[in-house]
Amino acid sequence: MTKLKKPRLPKERKNKMKVKLLTIDNAKTEMIEISDKILNQKVNHKLIKSVIDWQLNHAKPRTAKTKQKNEIKGSTKKIVPQKGSGGARHASRKAPIFVGGGVAHGPKGSVYKIKKINKKVRKIALVQTLSKKNLDKNLFILSDVKKEIKKTKDFNKFLEKNNLSNVVIISDQNTLKNINKSARNIKNLKLLNELGANIYDMIKFKNVLLTQSSIKNIEKRILNEKN
Repeated sequence: MTKLKKPRLPKERKNKMKVKLLTIDNAKTEMIEISDKILNQKVNHKLIKSVIDWQLNHAKPRTAKTKQKNEIKGSTKKIVPQKGSGGARHASRKAPIFVGGGVAHGPKGSVYKIKKINKKVRKIALVQTLSKKNLDKNLFILSDVKKEIKKTKDFNKFLEKNNLSNVVIISDQNTLKNINKSARNIKNLKLLNELGANIYDMIKFKNVLLTQSSIKNIEKRILNEKN
């Protein structure tokens, strides 16, 4: 009898997605490979919203503050007997119904309801936001710009050629220097350093444009980061 060969398991491969690489001069089309773990993840909208709320809460902290009942200085002596007076029962003069007492339901300052978001959760939300933009076909990758573009007209031509409006550009340091002069005055466009990549701006703007180096640096930072 012939012995049956045991089936061999396929070698484990790192899943990659191919994304079109844009160039300023609209030269020959090239592709860039990016990990599935960055661009092909299931999106949890509630998670993304919680991180956006956390980000906005830190961007504009609450400063208005009123004193609560427990913060008013004074005696805690009971002002009238509990029974027998025919009136309402009261404890101390610190109650909100008395002049000089605490304020009911007033603003409680910058420390009120500050959400704490785990670093791992923020990382997951960033990945899911990139995945959502990729799924909606609103994520684009730009080849690193080696030479400075001085004229706004030249950079605007690139945007119009690729139908890019209402866009946030997340760039590496070198490209940011080369496109800053030409891109900073264009309407509905925001420039960000890759270290400042955040979910709020990605959601606020319809399109997200990342440079080749910035997406690779973000990918490396996320995949190599210990949980």
